[in-house]
Amino acid sequence: MASTPPGQRKLDILQALAAMLEQPKGEKITTAALAAKLDVSEAALYRHFASKAQMFEGLIEFIESSVFGLINVITEQQADGLAQVRAITGMLLGFASKNPGMTRVLIGDALVNEDERLQQRMNQFYDRIELALKQALRVAVSAGQAHEADVPARANLLLCFVVGRWHRYAKSGFKLNPAHDAALQITLLLA
Repeated sequence: MASTPPGQRKLDILQALAAMLEQPKGEKITTAALAAKLDVSEAALYRHFASKAQMFEGLIEFIESSVFGLINVITEQQADGLAQVRAITGMLLGFASKNPGMTRVLIGDALVNEDERLQQRMNQFYDRIELALKQALRVAVSAGQAHEADVPARANLLLCFVVGRWHRYAKSGFKLNPAHDAALQITLLLA
């Protein structure tokens, strides 16, 4: 019998947790239910993670590394500031539609009744997204495509648009694709 590669069991636990978060009803996830889904004991979960909060931190780390890695690619490949804004905003909506379980983490639904530091970390995530949008808008300002005075308000408006789309997606039981008609709406927000 082959042994599980190092780190594989941790990844299996995180994937199972993400899959459980994809359930539209959004019930609280217990370690007992997670262990049952994986057909292991709760003690086996705790050999890989000290707490359920650490499991959620693993999901947040995946979200952060994925999203900010993609933002870096966008800003390196796109010289046009408004194109960066459109691409970042579109990517954020696309990320949610491809990762419904992660959307519940993004909007904080999955973090209710969990360690408050998890929601604080997601708040920092929002701040970093808003900063990336501001930086892209400042590139647009330097090209004469936008006004400096509008940058903070426009970045916040775009962030609120994305978070609102994420909420609507999750609350619809993952039926209303957050990226549907988004290109037109983003154009209107940037007009």
